[in-house]
Amino acid sequence: MLKYNFDWSIVTSGKYFEWLVSGLKVTLELSVVGIVCAFILGLLIAVLRMSHFRPVRWIATAYLEFFRNTPLLVQIFFWYFGSYKVLPTVVNDWLNSTNFEFAAAAIALTIYTSAFIAEDIRSGILSIPKEQMEAARSAGFSYLRSMQYIILPQAVRITVPPLVNQFLNLAKNSSLAMSIGVMELTYQARQVESYTFKGFEAFTAATVVYLVLSVIITALMDLYNKKVLNPHRA
Repeated sequence: MLKYNFDWSIVTSGKYFEWLVSGLKVTLELSVVGIVCAFILGLLIAVLRMSHFRPVRWIATAYLEFFRNTPLLVQIFFWYFGSYKVLPTVVNDWLNSTNFEFAAAAIALTIYTSAFIAEDIRSGILSIPKEQMEAARSAGFSYLRSMQYIILPQAVRITVPPLVNQFLNLAKNSSLAMSIGVMELTYQARQVESYTFKGFEAFTAATVVYLVLSVIITALMDLYNKKVLNPHRA
């Protein structure tokens, strides 16, 4: 006979509910900062990955292989414990004066996710008929101008669904930031469990929040597919 006394009130009202809401806000902030920066960096890496200049292409390839094939948690620890070795002193001083834990997690999530986004964008670029690039070059556009005005707008439009998946992955991966003290949703759920010994309720609430967030983003992606990518589909 189950003797556990469920008490859902601890996660639906009072200060523990406020802790979870606070954690959700940090999760959303970390996710938005990470996906915006990762998209910009991933776009740059994708273009470099397709460069005709071999050293540049090799550097971009090494970047992709390294960050895609090392654990995210290790990368978070690297930036948290080792950033002072690789970043300028001025940058480290600024990070320490603000919210260093948040910044370290954001940097790790950005770099890790950008490697996957770069490959998604590169796939989108490769799906564009090469004749379009040839036509743009024949019209007098440089390679970079051709990419900027002709190829990339189409490639990004095509790769929106996989980019949304990367956003979902980043939002879920942000839970690893608790390992360095970022007070996001999972961290706050752990705090609620520590203070109340109601681990089932605390982590069920966190799970539901992550699930609702994923469902909302997926629904928006489906709406985009119907209204933009396939507006005439029955």
